[in-house]
Amino acid sequence: MQEEKKRVYVADDDDNIRQIVKTFLSSDGYEVEDFPTGDLLLERFEDRHCDLAILDVMMPGSDGFKICTALRERSTVPIIMLTARDSENDYAMGLGLGSDDYITKPFSAMALMLRVRALFRRVEFESRKYASEDTPEQKIGNLTLDEDRHRILCGDRPLALTPTEYEVLKYLMLHADRPVSREELLNTVWGYETAVETRATDDTVRRLRQKLDGGGVNIAAVWGYGFRLEEIG
Repeated sequence: MQEEKKRVYVADDDDNIRQIVKTFLSSDGYEVEDFPTGDLLLERFEDRHCDLAILDVMMPGSDGFKICTALRERSTVPIIMLTARDSENDYAMGLGLGSDDYITKPFSAMALMLRVRALFRRVEFESRKYASEDTPEQKIGNLTLDEDRHRILCGDRPLALTPTEYEVLKYLMLHADRPVSREELLNTVWGYETAVETRATDDTVRRLRQKLDGGGVNIAAVWGYGFRLEEIG
């Protein structure tokens, strides 16, 4: 049976950009729908969910940040933000609201397509083979890492995590015996490292801390270095 195509929604008020992005992603095997405003994308999302949303920041009506917030209230769908403003504050705001990646205009369609592929790789299993029977179950506090189902349980309850949040928490659980640097997280989870983008780890960890109530763990800051997952009590 043929595998169903991944569905991507793109919102940008620039007709040319939408058409280029749609053409490239469609040629890469994705089912793409495009919208001139974020409000129209959100309306469509209410009717039919997508597997990835690409949002321009500056659009008529609700801007990309507001649409990102609205999507996060409804779903953990992966989100990539587009912006014409090369601003650290914009970058930090987008990640702080729950976007998974951020790319600054002007950008090449190929660069965006590679980011989309990388993000889907974080969402899906690296491999379809299940863990071997002798692989110990990863547990710390009340958290259990269920790699087969690509989820982390808090007690019996699956945590509602974005793809990036899942990968960060998974990595911290797998390396709970030592501190993990921001640069290590960036290279492992995001696949790149710059001075500005180290802020991505801080924003993701801040969101995770809010979701770990009752998890029996704390993501402790290691000053000037990174983070360490610690059991409480």
